[in-house]
Amino acid sequence: MNLEKFVITGGNRLEGVVTISGAKNSTLSIMAATLLTREKCVLKNIPRLTDVDTMGEVIRTLGAKVEWEGDNVLYIDSDNFCNYEAPYDLVKKMRASILVMGPLLARLNKAKISLPGGCAIGARPVDFHLKGFETLGAKIEVESGYIKAEASKLKGGDIYLDFPSLGATENIMMAASLAEGVTRIENAAKDPEIVELGHFLIKMGAHIEGLGSDVITIEGVKNLRGVEYKIIPDRIEAGTFMIASAITRGDIFIEDIDPGLLKPVIVKLEESGVKIIQGDNFIRAIGPDWVKAVDIKTLPYPGFPTDMQPQFMALCCIAKGTSVITETVFENRFVHAGDLRRMGANIKLEGHSAIVKGVEKLSAAPVMASDLRGGAALILAGLVAEGTTELSRIYHLDRGYRKIEEKLKALGADIQRIVE
Repeated sequence: MNLEKFVITGGNRLEGVVTISGAKNSTLSIMAATLLTREKCVLKNIPRLTDVDTMGEVIRTLGAKVEWEGDNVLYIDSDNFCNYEAPYDLVKKMRASILVMGPLLARLNKAKISLPGGCAIGARPVDFHLKGFETLGAKIEVESGYIKAEASKLKGGDIYLDFPSLGATENIMMAASLAEGVTRIENAAKDPEIVELGHFLIKMGAHIEGLGSDVITIEGVKNLRGVEYKIIPDRIEAGTFMIASAITRGDIFIEDIDPGLLKPVIVKLEESGVKIIQGDNFIRAIGPDWVKAVDIKTLPYPGFPTDMQPQFMALCCIAKGTSVITETVFENRFVHAGDLRRMGANIKLEGHSAIVKGVEKLSAAPVMASDLRGGAALILAGLVAEGTTELSRIYHLDRGYRKIEEKLKALGADIQRIVE
């Protein structure tokens, strides 16, 4: 783990053009899905992030070959994939590691996975994944910090998810693609990452219907083939730059992004007074002299994304009026509020809600990223704060933003990465 930090001097208006990297969450599930075929897969527009490198190490440990070509193309060959155990020292770094469980059960009929780690933003129970695998015929044991699963043969079944979990929907889809018979997932997640994974699996030869709806049907096939595939741009990175424009009264043109992926964020930014211009594959965000307070409530897709809540809170800190932010997805996702208060924000926490009364200015302070999106919120606050903010534990940001300081610098921000 590195000891780097960002040093940010606030007050600069951001303007210019930024290109969005490939979607981190789509990348991780699609990397796991390459284990479903014995043939080589070529993945393009891959963001070189620490989470992506961690997933690469996980599937190497399982016996697959993972090679980079340049900075954004991955070759994955799972022909000799034979190990069914994902070790603790890798899985503890990233909760998305559990996504290899479905492919392990489908290809090897067994899996042993350490209980996953990642950001400290909530319990992230894996029960939804396990109940789905049990419905497909797997026997599950949880002991000594490991999940053990085994099935002589996976068979399709009807699965109802108590919550539309993104990870559980992905994991069950992958396992069901090679199961015998038909699997029906009700109350499935509808996120763009689900649709993207489904398109990847279909290109491999899977039979899937209902992507983007709350009922997904998968008819299992005997084999899947290797494919070449380009990952969609990252909607959360795009949303973060939209807020960077809004908070600095800037004018940022965001390339390579489908505005349809960000409808709830666009609606709330427009409510706050930000001018949004949209095209087929771009968004231009123009910040007003003063943003207005707005209320938000996080919900599963297509609701307001929990991954944009911390960044929006940073914006609300300098808005005119009082905003109420309600978090319904993760119980610990207000950790960043304490550091925003250190910078002069007026935030009161009441259960699952944060009441944010806008202040005229934020002031620089030493702050610390406690998770990925909370770290992004602190960068945004630093961009507008008076003075120089030092943000430590930026390894959290490297998990989900590719060269964020270089992209911000190109837009006019005064931000440096230095070694402590």
